[in-house]
Amino acid sequence: MAGKLIIFSAPSGSGKSTIINYLINRGFDFKFSISATSRKPRGEERDGVEYYFLSPEEFRRKIAAGEFVEYEEVYQDCFYGTLKSEIESKLNAGHNMLFDVDVKGGMNIKKFYGERALAIFIQPPSIEALRTRLEKRATDSPEMIEKRVSKAAWELEFAPKFDVVIVNDRLEEAQAETERVVREFLEK
Repeated sequence: MAGKLIIFSAPSGSGKSTIINYLINRGFDFKFSISATSRKPRGEERDGVEYYFLSPEEFRRKIAAGEFVEYEEVYQDCFYGTLKSEIESKLNAGHNMLFDVDVKGGMNIKKFYGERALAIFIQPPSIEALRTRLEKRATDSPEMIEKRVSKAAWELEFAPKFDVVIVNDRLEEAQAETERVVREFLEK
């Protein structure tokens, strides 16, 4: 039986990674997609492990050939994307896949896979709560926090397009609701 796809998108600081880690610790066996990029490997990164490293020309050829389910040119000649072949090989082997992607990527994957995919948007209780979380994390400069908050306002406009919106006001409740929704989808 072919696998299914679970797609997570959220503004930075919404708790998405915490919720994904919770699901994994609850025994869900997800495979992750290895993204392709046209940037050079950093440090100990290896081709086919952290990313598939392609030249900008190779990336463009694969775009033209329709080999990506989603991609983005982050800045000139620096692409990131998800290869259809990467997904298909895992789904056809019966594995369920989990995606942690931006809102546009999430919508593109959902559009491509339709009912085989569940798109979940993790939403902060408010923009101010998000700002407070980002400040408490103390990993970004005030300028970067403002950029993240501004981007979050834009990302929140996409929430209604997702199958499920989970407001992460109380983490334990958001985790339990996410687990319930994912289990129901996978059992269908």
